[in-house]
Amino acid sequence: MSFLSLRGGVHTSPGSRHRGGAPPPCAQTGAHIQVSALQPAGRERPICRGNSKPTPLRSHGGEDKSSQSSSLLEQRRGRARGNRHNQGSETYMDNLIRRLQMYSRTLEHLVEERTSLYKAERDRADHLNFMLLPGPVVRSLKETGKVEPELFEEVSIYFSDIVGFTTLCHYSTPMEVVDMLNDIYKNFDSILDHHDVYKVETIGDAYMVASGLPKRNGDRHAVDIAHMALDNLAFVGTFELQHLPGIPLWIRIGVHSGPSAAGVVGNKMPRYCLFGDTVNTASRMESTGLPLRIHLSQSTINILQRTDCMFEYEERGETYLKGKGKEMTYWLTGVTAGKYNLPTPPTAENFQRLQQDLSEKIVSSLESRGDGSEGFKNRKTLSTKVRRGETNSSLQRNSPPEYFHLAVTDNPSTYL
Repeated sequence: MSFLSLRGGVHTSPGSRHRGGAPPPCAQTGAHIQVSALQPAGRERPICRGNSKPTPLRSHGGEDKSSQSSSLLEQRRGRARGNRHNQGSETYMDNLIRRLQMYSRTLEHLVEERTSLYKAERDRADHLNFMLLPGPVVRSLKETGKVEPELFEEVSIYFSDIVGFTTLCHYSTPMEVVDMLNDIYKNFDSILDHHDVYKVETIGDAYMVASGLPKRNGDRHAVDIAHMALDNLAFVGTFELQHLPGIPLWIRIGVHSGPSAAGVVGNKMPRYCLFGDTVNTASRMESTGLPLRIHLSQSTINILQRTDCMFEYEERGETYLKGKGKEMTYWLTGVTAGKYNLPTPPTAENFQRLQQDLSEKIVSSLESRGDGSEGFKNRKTLSTKVRRGETNSSLQRNSPPEYFHLAVTDNPSTYL
């Protein structure tokens, strides 16, 4: 709605007409009408109609007040719009910051989880590598990708094998042989953990261990090997074969000390290998030994005598070693005031007799398990193919050998 204010004159509605032909009072008195703020400022419209000429409205002080009220209203509207804009902006920024914080916490948790999984896999891989190779060798391979061969002035090497292993395999199935070796060598490996030694490898029934490399330990290499050999021998005295109960398990042990070279050879399936005459001599000490005996060389005895450990040993005498001739060797029997429950070794005559009767004892042990003679004959042992081969050869004893049939043809000719 619009309103009119009359200053110094008669208040008249804009739409009213004055009766008669006289001009309206507003034209006579010169009154001015101020237009409401709802109309734009400065706009002029005539308010009188008739024969007289319309007079434009003019505002003096009213126009200033109208502009002031308009500007004030615009300021309020601007402030209201600014407040709404600031409120919306703050709400958007707070939401954005909150989302970023949530994302940061989620990302940190994810990074920690992935890092822990990576560390677990790395530790598992390192543990597997340390089981295959010595620790210094693994670290050198990871850092440089290679291992420099090294010469060690003095180390001790241990060899052992199972006496009568061929006979045991003759009457055992492949799985029984694998289970037997696994049971024996798992216990040997647990004994190794208590000594400063390194397991080099196992070849069939042969078990090879070294001390003094790749980490040098002074004269302790001979002491650790001697203690480990006594522990292994004590274990064998209480071990019983699962598939052949009542059959004794015998091992021979040989130890020698001297210089040796060591390094990793090849890229595929790398192994830390030992080279030198010391390795060969240790193998000869084992092969020339006796069951349930620890055969030591003169060099190993000299090192043990330099230490504070009081080992008990007895002289065997001169023993012929292939490639070296006759040398003085010894039997290691224990440690002074030591608690080693070692098995009683058989004498040379008793050993020859027991070795001849081993096959009969194995057959009687298998039959006592309830298999019977027919079950024993039907066993799929490692010697089954050998027996079949012997049977086939006896049937074809009078016929020409197989290679002769392959070589002789009806039309001997050669083609390029």
